Amino acid sequence: MSGMLRGILSKPETHLVPLRYLSSAAAPGTGGPGECRALATRPQALRPRPSALTDEIIRVDHAGELGADRIYAGQMAILGNGPMGKTIGHMWEQEKEHRRQFEQLIQQHRVRPTIMTPLWNVAGFVLGAGTALMGEKAAMACTVAVETVIVEHYNDQLRQIMDSPNPDKELLETITKFRDEEQEHHDTGIDHGAEQAPFYQAMTEVIKFGCKTAIAISKKI
Repeated sequence: MSGMLRGILSKPETHLVPLRYLSSAAAPGTGGPGECRALATRPQALRPRPSALTDEIIRVDHAGELGADRIYAGQMAILGNGPMGKTIGHMWEQEKEHRRQFEQLIQQHRVRPTIMTPLWNVAGFVLGAGTALMGEKAAMACTVAVETVIVEHYNDQLRQIMDSPNPDKELLETITKFRDEEQEHHDTGIDHGAEQAPFYQAMTEVIKFGCKTAIAISKKI
């Protein structure tokens, strides 16, 4: 078991914001009305009620991936037509897939989403767009801060799952894959000058604190 655990754990120019990015209801691939209807009509195999641990993990990770989706949407709204557009777009596509998979798990396991979803939707976009308005390096600093917290959070969850009486192998594999992609996003931010952003240390610490607070709240309500 310890060997398996080690294997898993290693590893400004201001632009007008396009209206299509302002909410997840309008952004393509992020759970808009058309996608919500499609998801609602798509057959989902219901599973037995999850354990308390699985329930908490799915709820908080769904909230986290929603927030990440909206952060990258905000960044794309400001920087999407610039040199960083392709890089940010690639990370956004991965986050949209993360969100999609957790939306499926929410339905299949009949997990109640956090009541904070509307707030995280708006806050994520504001954070992404706000840091992007400060410049590309500030946007990458935001990415580094967020992904640092998420990678640590996913590693903690992997330990919890491995230590549980009946580890959920599917959830273990899903979180491991997503953790690795979040680490790639972190490294991309570093490679694109995040640490050269103005007030890098102070800004990232504030963002990390906000992320950790959101995680703690979303676990329970």
